[in-house]
Amino acid sequence: MKVGQAVSQVFRQAISDKKAQRWLWIGVVVFIALQIYFVQEMLAALMLFTGVFIVFALGALVLYLLDRAGQWGLGWAGHQARRGLQAAEEISKKHHRRPRSEPVQ
Repeated sequence: MKVGQAVSQVFRQAISDKKAQRWLWIGVVVFIALQIYFVQEMLAALMLFTGVFIVFALGALVLYLLDRAGQWGLGWAGHQARRGLQAAEEISKKHHRRPRSEPVQ
């Protein structure tokens, strides 16, 4: 008798017993239930991590947009400051006298 046949015969005898067959089915159901539970846990973890990732991504987007707006605002403020300095320079070059006034001697 070969080893494979011996194992097969022992397995058949163990399963032929109703009690053993019942425990085998219970074991299969428990294994499947554990696998389904594991998949549910993994899907729940995936959803949680996806939510956390979305929150961080939105935070990074807000920070990026604030930075871009700040850069634009500084550029605009620099332009306005240059215009103000040019206007002040032109005003300082003008002589401030009343029209038709006599010069002071």
